[in-house]
Amino acid sequence: MGSIHLIRHGQASWGAADYDQLSELGVRQSTALGTSWEASGWSPTEAVAGGMKRHAQTAIATIDACGEGDGYDVDAGWDEYDHVALARAHDPDAVHVDAKAFQVVLNGAIDGWMAGDHADGETYVDFRDRVRAAFDAVAKRATSGRTVAVFTSGGPVAQVVSHLLAGDDSLFQRLNDVVVNAGVTTVIVGQSGPRLLAFNEHVHLPRDMVTFR
Repeated sequence: MGSIHLIRHGQASWGAADYDQLSELGVRQSTALGTSWEASGWSPTEAVAGGMKRHAQTAIATIDACGEGDGYDVDAGWDEYDHVALARAHDPDAVHVDAKAFQVVLNGAIDGWMAGDHADGETYVDFRDRVRAAFDAVAKRATSGRTVAVFTSGGPVAQVVSHLLAGDDSLFQRLNDVVVNAGVTTVIVGQSGPRLLAFNEHVHLPRDMVTFR
């Protein structure tokens, strides 16, 4: 039996000119994950990261802290949807509100996106299909005795888990709201296919380092 470990990136730079950078806290969250791996004597057989800077930075900080591993492959199929563009299309003032108010706007935007709105960017169906393809590719690599760490974002994690639990994307929105920065979701892969073992584990993070945005 193999396993896949889906890791949401550490906290990014909310409110900064470039969101796609880990904050100082995000680096510490990623390092805490790697330190927990090192302390338990565990490391992934291989690693994959999405194509965003926050994915790469999380992978590097985690792997360095773990002290094991030979880097990671890059697969842009694990990239996040453009949440800022979605929210701005729904409400042009979305980027000027605090994180909690932004989440309310984003959830409304995602409802429309899933229903077929936001024609100027990536469609929801395209997002769903590329994430599913990226997951299927990783599942083929997670053969018996192999463990694959995937550094990605909350959206792809929620998309995968919804399909594993419900067989469709009906849980996507609710799961997407609660994915913790540097949290780990574990999927086991055996003869019966991939199955969810644990969602959103974050015991490696002290209470004051737990964030959702």
